[in-house]
Amino acid sequence: MKSAVETLEPTRAKLTVEVSYEELKPSIDHAYSHIGEQVNVPGFRKGKVPARIIDQRVGRAAVIEHAVNDALPGLYRDAVAETGIKPLGQPEVEVTEVPNVTGPVGGQLTFTAEVDVRPEVTLPDLSTYELTVDTVEVTDEDVEQRLESLRERFGTLVGVDRAAAEDDFVSIDLSATVGEEEVDSVTGTSYQVGSGTMLEGLDDAITGLSAGETATFTSTLVGGERAGEEATVTVTVNSVKERELPAADDEFAELASEFDTIEELRSDLREQIAKDKNANRAVAARDLLLERLREEIDFPLPKNAVDAEIKAHLQAEGKAEDDPHGEEVREDTEKAMRDQFILDELAESFGVQVAQNELLEFLLSTSRQYGMDPNEFIQSASQAGQIPVFAGELARNKALAVALRKVTVLDGAGEAVDLSEFIGSDEDDVVVSAESADSGESADSGESAESADSGDSADSADSADSAESAESAPSAD
Repeated sequence: MKSAVETLEPTRAKLTVEVSYEELKPSIDHAYSHIGEQVNVPGFRKGKVPARIIDQRVGRAAVIEHAVNDALPGLYRDAVAETGIKPLGQPEVEVTEVPNVTGPVGGQLTFTAEVDVRPEVTLPDLSTYELTVDTVEVTDEDVEQRLESLRERFGTLVGVDRAAAEDDFVSIDLSATVGEEEVDSVTGTSYQVGSGTMLEGLDDAITGLSAGETATFTSTLVGGERAGEEATVTVTVNSVKERELPAADDEFAELASEFDTIEELRSDLREQIAKDKNANRAVAARDLLLERLREEIDFPLPKNAVDAEIKAHLQAEGKAEDDPHGEEVREDTEKAMRDQFILDELAESFGVQVAQNELLEFLLSTSRQYGMDPNEFIQSASQAGQIPVFAGELARNKALAVALRKVTVLDGAGEAVDLSEFIGSDEDDVVVSAESADSGESADSGESAESADSGDSADSADSADSAESAESAPSAD
């Protein structure tokens, strides 16, 4: 097989593939066998009809068409591997020449495949980067706030005979009317004053009301068929309760933790806060690095891939392809795709590998986020072809962590910050690679790393076969 690649645009390429008759012959033989099982020819058993009889009865053109359509996906996949292009999405395939359909056996198959390709991304020298994050400082106020939150978890609600104030818990009845029509009502619902989790204006209306008192206010409805309309809302307070907190003493420390004294608990809370702030610094450093890479790396985006993402987004929302919302999400779509290409390049540059156990842990964590049984989630993801996409996402996250190890991270005082607890180390990766090699278990993130956010990579198993859905081989009458 001969294959050549022509760059049409920075993000689009054209493959020209030539396949000799001898290379195509296994597919032609299979086509004869398959067609022979479908036709009835007197004097011959099904599956035993000679090729010359099939040529006479069905026509060699039908056999060649069958063989070419059968072989195209694999031939396209081989040409992609041979040329080293990094396709995105489905190719546009055109068969320009087929083996002889009349006369002597021979000839060749020639086809072209135009496809969007991943743009060239040139990475900067990360060792020259300096990022500055906050200095970690844990104040007494931080500790008391954390302790207060812990006390609230063990607090009890106690009824009070006074007007409702901020942070109180009230039981209320609500009714909303538009004009003369009541459009919604609830009774006995619990609400914390000041939380702002219900209608705008509710907090102001409730504040100062005692049990049995009523107030009316106007607000814009945020849900239901009348969402967006202004309604008159009547609220009645049924009861007012305040949260009574346990005293911050040794008895509480024993109740809420494994510690015997409140000072031991405070000391532990201080350590927890310091760890949390360090973790936040790691997230901040990661975000700063990605933002700087966005600013300094410029490359064109494949328009077709962007349009396909927007189309999929609109379809998921049940909207038409030409819905104006498409242009509203274009900027975010392009940003997400640009980030992905940068991270894919980082993953390839650093040789990032995703071990099978890492992928499994990621899938288990994701299943918990969706509230699904892990086995059902993994089975569903596998059937939908999403496992390579998850592997790619995990590889990109790892790639950004590896990149963060290459830069210098300083705190506000100019001191070096050690983030290895959160981003790992090169030595850890060597251990993971060795374990993966020993067990033979490694999630192939490469195919998803080629994808354009939707996992629609042409060299993934699903879309590699997309050549099959492209133009069929001409029947060459």
